[in-house]
Amino acid sequence: MLERAKQIAARIAHARKVDVYSHIDADGLCAAAIATEALTRAGIDHRIEFLKKLDSGTVESIKNSNPPLVWFVDFGAGQLGSMSGMDVVVTDHHSPAKPAPPKSMRGDLMAFAEAQDEILMLNPHDYGMGSNDASGATCTYAVAREMDRKNIDMAAVAVVGAVADVQESEFRRLKGFNREVIADGESAGVLKATTDLRLFGRETRPIHKFLQYATDPMIPRLTGNEEACTSFLLEIGIDLKADDQWRTWTSLDAGERRRVVSELVTHMLQRGCGWREVERLIGEVYTLVKEEEGSPLRDAKEFGTLLNACGRYDQAEVGMRVCRGDRDENYRRALGLLQNHRETIVSSLNFVDGIGISQMGSIQYFHGEDKIKDTVVGVTAGMLLNSGAASRELPIIAFARAEDGIKVSARASKSLEAKGLDLSVIMREAARRLGGEGGGHVSAAGATIPPGTEEEFLKIVEKLVREQIG
Repeated sequence: MLERAKQIAARIAHARKVDVYSHIDADGLCAAAIATEALTRAGIDHRIEFLKKLDSGTVESIKNSNPPLVWFVDFGAGQLGSMSGMDVVVTDHHSPAKPAPPKSMRGDLMAFAEAQDEILMLNPHDYGMGSNDASGATCTYAVAREMDRKNIDMAAVAVVGAVADVQESEFRRLKGFNREVIADGESAGVLKATTDLRLFGRETRPIHKFLQYATDPMIPRLTGNEEACTSFLLEIGIDLKADDQWRTWTSLDAGERRRVVSELVTHMLQRGCGWREVERLIGEVYTLVKEEEGSPLRDAKEFGTLLNACGRYDQAEVGMRVCRGDRDENYRRALGLLQNHRETIVSSLNFVDGIGISQMGSIQYFHGEDKIKDTVVGVTAGMLLNSGAASRELPIIAFARAEDGIKVSARASKSLEAKGLDLSVIMREAARRLGGEGGGHVSAAGATIPPGTEEEFLKIVEKLVREQIG
């Protein structure tokens, strides 16, 4: 990995101009920020463009613009076969699709091999690792670090990208190459990794809301019940306010935090939770120590959510500029987008509650039509799965209308992943059979398919799921 990062950095250093293309999710925005900041510091002319997805048609359009050097961040691994004839570097962590020789070169495999020399990719899958061992942002960071060691101050933003891609979820801590990035962040004085309660909202949510919205794990009788959370905290002697201000988790002293954790463990065990559920309360959390206390930018999870609120509402550049240090106009705009995002998610969840979730033998699904934005339908599906509103024993398939067809988002629990389910393979194959394109991660993937093919798509996915896990 280090050697490939050096090769990519060397190629970038000799480029007269670099066109950077990035995905719009939080990991993509962090990767874009790292790439553009590194290029700016190096004095290399560049431009940035954000895309909802990267397909063969988009690659062909980019190729026709005759760019000097293209840098794809947080996508590209699935489109290597259509990049021949371009000078390309890719920093991605998605499962690579095997590049097929283009029709023009199928009779000349040597020409195809030479064309592949123009493509350099840094991807954990090429080094015996998986999608959760590095993110688009941490792969991009590896290249930035090779461009100049001073760029290790961007390690914190890279970790935000990995956390936003829920790479810490399975083991409750980041792993793989991400560990090296954490070490860099700590040595640069921009990041601190500690063991703590790992629920969302450590910096900004009032402590009773912090417990009320817990979904990983769900806490019996507390999750979803504000009154019960308030009573629980008061009964164990935790003051909810200080100087008429709601207290947050990080505003509690160490003794109070230990008391809450101890009582939560007892509470869950007494109500039938197994140890595997209880241990998910605690994990590694990541604090951006130079950010203001109480700010959503100080906690990696909250920072990631703010960035998703930017990218999913066509304001990716706002999020990227926040990653690069803007704490004025763009930060204020990002906070407004975050509030809008929360309201949109509530509306989306209410819509699904009204229409219900349908089931087939091995899958469950819903169609958001034009009532759920295509950029948040995946978030909605994930929240339904994590909250218990959808069965965790079945993968969930979500549809929404998009400008270029029907957007499909698929999500699955870690238990299904452990049984051998790979949604990236299923989405890619099912979409291919219908003339669409798909891919992604093992337990979070997506596709775009032609309108009117949803029913056939579900039948194909149902069959593929059965083939993978029975």
